[in-house]
Amino acid sequence: MRSLFRRIKHTADRTGDPDHILIRHAGEDYRVTVKRRAGARRITLRVSGATGEAILTLPERTPFARARQFAEAHGGWLATRLERVPERVPLLPGALVPLRGEPHRIVHLAGQRSPAAAGRDGDGAAIISVGGEAVHVPRRLRDFLVREAERDLRAAVERHTSALGRKASAVTIRDTTSRWGSCSAAGRLNFSWRLILAPPFVLDYLAAHEVAHLKEMNHSVRFWRLTKALCPRTDEAEAWLKRHGTGLHRYG
Repeated sequence: MRSLFRRIKHTADRTGDPDHILIRHAGEDYRVTVKRRAGARRITLRVSGATGEAILTLPERTPFARARQFAEAHGGWLATRLERVPERVPLLPGALVPLRGEPHRIVHLAGQRSPAAAGRDGDGAAIISVGGEAVHVPRRLRDFLVREAERDLRAAVERHTSALGRKASAVTIRDTTSRWGSCSAAGRLNFSWRLILAPPFVLDYLAAHEVAHLKEMNHSVRFWRLTKALCPRTDEAEAWLKRHGTGLHRYG
């Protein structure tokens, strides 16, 4: 009877969970998303460097009250981590957005229907001009960046697959938050469009990394030897991503 009571109690806890809670610290309220995971073994609290979202994860059978108490006890840590999340940069006229590692100012060409394009202004400063209605600037700019990313990544993949003697079955561009690229067992390569914001050698490294998985579906010594043969700047690119990668998610 006692174990049955516990199962009923835990089931009630699961179905009654809120999707978020507010944790108060030093007079400020911080929104925390609540998630249950069947495979979780302990309560965890983390802040996504990519999205700035605070997430409280708890095992399937852990009482919600205990998880909330855990989060409240770490209010100071939560506040500190959230303060470190880079400020978001909306894709609006006047904002500076990196393109291939170089800051570009967004310029709206009001009254013109010209497509988004990278160039230079009269003073030689790098700009991305976007025509059309002002309300559509963010979408048109994002579409432009995705197209540029796809063009550069497809060219890099083609170069590395030719050197390797293997072919990718497909190349797709997404907006991922947990990884910059991936390679499926079927040879499908996926990349984040945000790589177009980084210096070209970083994008080239990610293309080489995933292409190397077409031959070595692991991270063994042989894999890294192959990756570095395809991209000699592998170590430099890895270091750049560790220092600056999270910041690429602040745009848009």
